[in-house]
Amino acid sequence: MDPEPLLRQSATVAGAVDYRGRPVSRSSSGGWSSALFIIGVEIAERFAFYGISSNLITYLTGPLGESTAAAAAAVNTWSGVASMLPLVGAFVADSYLGRFRTIILASLLYIMGLGMLTLSSVLPSIHAPKCGDTTDLTACRPSPAQVAFFYFSLYLVAFAQGGHKPCVQAFGADQFDQNDPKECMDKSSFFNWWYFGLCGGTVVTLVIVSYIQDNISWGLGFGIPCIAMLFALIVFLLGTKTYRFYVLEDESPFLRVSKTLGALVRRRQARFPITSEETGEALQYKPSGGPNCSSSSKEIDSLDNVDHVNEAKGILRLFPIWATCLIYAVVFAQSSTFFTKQGSTLDRRIGSNLEVSPAALQSFISASIVAFIPIYDRILVPIARKFTKKPAGFTMLQRIGTGMVISLISMVVAALVELKRLETARDFGLVDQPTATIPMSLWWLVPQYVLYGIADVFTMVGLQEFFYDQIPDALRSLGLALYLSIFGIGSFISSFLVSMIDKATAESGESWFSNNLNRAHLDYFYWLLAGLSAVELVIYLYLAQVYAYKKKGSSAVV
Repeated sequence: MDPEPLLRQSATVAGAVDYRGRPVSRSSSGGWSSALFIIGVEIAERFAFYGISSNLITYLTGPLGESTAAAAAAVNTWSGVASMLPLVGAFVADSYLGRFRTIILASLLYIMGLGMLTLSSVLPSIHAPKCGDTTDLTACRPSPAQVAFFYFSLYLVAFAQGGHKPCVQAFGADQFDQNDPKECMDKSSFFNWWYFGLCGGTVVTLVIVSYIQDNISWGLGFGIPCIAMLFALIVFLLGTKTYRFYVLEDESPFLRVSKTLGALVRRRQARFPITSEETGEALQYKPSGGPNCSSSSKEIDSLDNVDHVNEAKGILRLFPIWATCLIYAVVFAQSSTFFTKQGSTLDRRIGSNLEVSPAALQSFISASIVAFIPIYDRILVPIARKFTKKPAGFTMLQRIGTGMVISLISMVVAALVELKRLETARDFGLVDQPTATIPMSLWWLVPQYVLYGIADVFTMVGLQEFFYDQIPDALRSLGLALYLSIFGIGSFISSFLVSMIDKATAESGESWFSNNLNRAHLDYFYWLLAGLSAVELVIYLYLAQVYAYKKKGSSAVV
């Protein structure tokens, strides 16, 4: 009888402990049994987050009475902050609290923020009686105090999400031992099914919660996500006994790397020789004389630990890929703003009685992701594996680049569809009737949403795995925070572009983002994004070709 399976089942996982700090058995901890709890948490969290973010532009242009351009910029800014704050959450988790405690604290803040947001939407001053008989909600703005309370609550949600998002995904991936061949392969599949699960939750919230918000009550529409987050925290705590925990290092990895980066910069400025990593030699300081030789020597002696130097360099080498994904993130930001406003002008009837909420159209993105991930994981990857001989089928950078190509195509399609929408408005004499329904079916928008979803399966999941896998091991929460920061900076860029273009085009005539979308030119904006995406893709392909993976045996993409 082969003893290997029995030995494997009883073996402990190196470096991992249980919730009481004891060594854990591989057979009774981690793996898919633990990961499913954590995927369930992410489904509920994304349900809550998209229950707020997906229809936010409708709330801002409706009850809060903001203009289309101002609301789009506000949504992009908030999304940017929400995507940048995971850097703070990763720092707290990897340096002080650990991922498990950070998730619990973030969940409590999340519930508080959503509860306050619900309260802000049901305050008496938001309702129509204050506005008299007018049906124009932009003419009955809430009080400044209520607006301030709303935005404080909204940014509290963003702050809580910043602690929750990078830690939950990293904690889920931690349940698979990268030194075990089977669990290593399962971890790659985990990122696919992780995204499958959260998109499944997003479909539900986009269809149900957006309908409730538009047709029943904003208070109920914000309250349901609050309940979802409470449920997520309960589910997460139920899995505590099955989780694998990794003890924090004595010295904060963030502090260690920041010291090393600073010393490396000082060393280069002083023109010290740098030893090749391939030789494995420690970095040496060679004094050239002068009064500061003694203090400089102490600084450089701190670099003698080559592992620390390589950690710092391992972070720096990720930034070219990070930077070339920013335009992808700008494109990604449009689905929850201008796509939604486009949809509000179309005929959204399905059958004779059901009218789809504009924000619910985003469910086509999530539905296409849910449909395509099993195809990718079970069909495309095995086929690619036969040709590339790689366990994952495609390299991570190949996967990211493929999504960029599809994203570019989605912008071209979006521009053509918007051109068709504007022509239809002119043909039926509706240019000066911004509230009229254009006789054009919602199905015209479906292709651009579906392309968005397929692009996400490649690029979003690829970026998650890339920044988890290629970051130094002690900084994996930071790696996922860096991935999220791409979309934070991308949202800021989108907000800046919208504000600048709105100002410039309004001065010379009609704004590209006019409140009357029938006189706006979203098609021009989409063509601009398509052009920027093409430039980004060329640069990315070059950088991907010369990139060397951290793990031996991997190859850069071509």
